Amino acid sequence: MIRFAVSVIALLCPLALAAAQTPPSTTPPSKPAVRKAATKPKAPAVKSPEPANAGPCRLGVISVIGEHYSVQKFGVTIFEAEADEVPIDWGLDDLVFARVRAATNNDPSVRRIAYPKGAFEPFYHAKAIFIPDPKESLPVIVKSFTANTNCDRYLVATTFKSKLPNSNMTLNGIGTYNQGLGKIIRHSHIFANVAITLIDGRSYEEIKRPFVNFGANFAASMRLTEDPLNKLDNSLFPDPPAAASASAALRERTRALITDRLDRGLPGYLKED
Repeated sequence: MIRFAVSVIALLCPLALAAAQTPPSTTPPSKPAVRKAATKPKAPAVKSPEPANAGPCRLGVISVIGEHYSVQKFGVTIFEAEADEVPIDWGLDDLVFARVRAATNNDPSVRRIAYPKGAFEPFYHAKAIFIPDPKESLPVIVKSFTANTNCDRYLVATTFKSKLPNSNMTLNGIGTYNQGLGKIIRHSHIFANVAITLIDGRSYEEIKRPFVNFGANFAASMRLTEDPLNKLDNSLFPDPPAAASASAALRERTRALITDRLDRGLPGYLKED
């Protein structure tokens, strides 16, 4: 029995020694689980602001005055007249809208209305001579592109032709002219023939203002001297005519004249019935 126990011990000793000499396992210990941060609750969706043209439209503003500038020369006779139309980008239509907004104390129900390119060609280049064609009238043209704007009224700014005082010469729209004899005795001026038309947004009938600003217009006609806003130094008259579009001085003088005309005329058109 003792001999058997000694044999077992002799057998187990090498195994114990081998176990003691076995290197430790190289397997890296598992990393502790990382706790995920709690998900923050989503903020409630913010409602988009109302579009700029939301809400009622009391007055829609349509300006068609700012695409061309007239450069005209006059001599003693009609045969010495020269006229050119120069394309410009002076923001004159923006100016009209700005002056209407100013006259209405920035009323948010006053909107600028866009129109298709060429929409007013029938008005400016009417084919009818003796009998007016309704298709060439402002109410019909405005109705053609405002079906979804739903404004109570529309204020339309356009240009027109007028006669040069004491002559048969025609001043076309907005521009400048130079008049005189030869190349020495000459004088220059700027002009702004701007018309305002009111149109009912439901019936599309023109709203007449026969005596609007009568007092101011009468006083202007009785001036003994020319309005200084109309005078232009000969050195500023564009020569050649195409130079007009790049003239900063001519641009600012013209904008000042239009601003004066609008600020004097708009209150009469904007008053409530």
